[in-house]
Amino acid sequence: MALPVSVDATPAAPVRTVSARHFVRLKLRVMGNNFRGQGWRIALFVGGALLGLWFAAAGFFLFAAPGLTGNGRYAVLIAAAGGGLLVLGWLFLPLVFFGVDETLDPARFALLPLPRRTLVTGLFVAALISVPVLAVLIASFGLVLTAWSLGGWSAGLVAVVGVLAGILLCVAASRAVTSAFATMLRSRRVRDLAAVLLAVTAALLGPLQVFGLAALREADWTRLAGVATVIGWTPLGAPWTVGIDVAQGRVWAAPVKLLITVVALGALLAWWSRSIESAMVGSASAGKAPVRRGVTGGAVAQLFPRVATWAGRDRFGALVAREARYWWRDARRRANLITIAVVGIFVPVLINVTGGDFAFEDGAGFTAAASDSSPVVVTISMLLVGVLAAVTLANQFGFDGSAYAANVVAGVPGRVELRARMTAFSLYVLPMLGVVAVVLSFLLSRPEWIGLTIGGLVATYGAGLAVNSLISVLGAYSLPETSNPFAMNSGAGLAKGLLTLLAMLVSVVVAVPMVVAAALLGDAWLWLALPVGAAYGLGAALLGAYLAGDVLDRRQPELLATVTPRR
Repeated sequence: MALPVSVDATPAAPVRTVSARHFVRLKLRVMGNNFRGQGWRIALFVGGALLGLWFAAAGFFLFAAPGLTGNGRYAVLIAAAGGGLLVLGWLFLPLVFFGVDETLDPARFALLPLPRRTLVTGLFVAALISVPVLAVLIASFGLVLTAWSLGGWSAGLVAVVGVLAGILLCVAASRAVTSAFATMLRSRRVRDLAAVLLAVTAALLGPLQVFGLAALREADWTRLAGVATVIGWTPLGAPWTVGIDVAQGRVWAAPVKLLITVVALGALLAWWSRSIESAMVGSASAGKAPVRRGVTGGAVAQLFPRVATWAGRDRFGALVAREARYWWRDARRRANLITIAVVGIFVPVLINVTGGDFAFEDGAGFTAAASDSSPVVVTISMLLVGVLAAVTLANQFGFDGSAYAANVVAGVPGRVELRARMTAFSLYVLPMLGVVAVVLSFLLSRPEWIGLTIGGLVATYGAGLAVNSLISVLGAYSLPETSNPFAMNSGAGLAKGLLTLLAMLVSVVVAVPMVVAAALLGDAWLWLALPVGAAYGLGAALLGAYLAGDVLDRRQPELLATVTPRR
């Protein structure tokens, strides 16, 4: 007997098309939920907004200076140079300092039937809802005031269009570059190639800085204005100079430059669209696991990476091995190691080598004379490098996320935990710092200063480890669960920036005795710097682990709740 078939007469619900406004509403809702019951997050957001408004006001008056003074001679120079720096800042600052806001992680949309175009468009529009975008908008409206003052309302309206296009270009460039770097750094097949390319780029920063400063000393404003005119025809300066062109009678240039901006914006969005799935959603194959030859000791020995084979088979050794493996394999941590390598080369060259006398020899090319840097200047530069190297640990527990629960359950003592983390991190950082110290000494034609540079680096690095260990326990914050190493939750980018500044300031204060000793002891410090610096750095690190370890023992549950991502 056939069963009766019931027909539901209820009409199907209409299918709604997802648009960009849904992403904006979702981002605002998520941001509001993140701030709910989190007073410190609200305080950080307000503080960051005020700081952003201060920078915005400073930028506004800088861009508006030609209009306020009524002198448009250097208007193109200010617009092209300032706008180009804005674009470059949006390109590189997320890679080395702040990260990108990932309130709407694309991984959350992986199972939804959303076309790639809808996803990219929605995420792009949602990315415009942020404090940095508002700050750039306020600052760049100084160009509108300049164009309006020099050319009337028509130039001002064109400048508004150019400013809006420039902001879209900044956000698109930031997302496209971080997405591409995320793919490269996560893929272990191209990891070595990425490290080589970034090292070469870092090595070129010093010479480029030298030539740039030499050009600034020798060039006059007229020549610089010519360079700015060229920059104005590139995507870096095109959107920011359209209003000035109209004000100065070059109306034909405005549509051409806007077309250049639109083409660049489209290319960046297409690039981001092609890399967004593999960078933030998919996973890269690590390939066949390498066979460890010559390793004895069974399965336990296989868990110890080559840099930690010396570690004992105890609790401390196991923690060192785990952290060392994570620092090499985790994309987010590896990105920080590459940043340290870049900064370690750039800062000393910027401070010391650029102070020398550079000349061109006939037929021999570029040569450099000995720099006039003093032991005090070298020590200060080493202080900055050591502090910047250690500041990576300011949120070291945030890298673990919910995985830190294993340490809490196992009852790992805080002092052992922090000493192991310091040791594993130093296995990679100390060799890089040693190379920086030796290379800088030879660049300065002062090989006898190797002890001075190494001692200063080790002392300040150890002081930074001590300070950042305590900050990592008291000021930790969660990171988004995504494979993008530059992604940050809403408000976390601001928290990262403020904690980094606090950690650097305190670390510099702790390391100041090294600078005082270099200034007072004279030539004797060249011999004492290495042993005293090593003892000072080691002692500071151990003391920091001792003090912060007691705090960690009391705050383990709170720390776990803080670093666990909120869903």
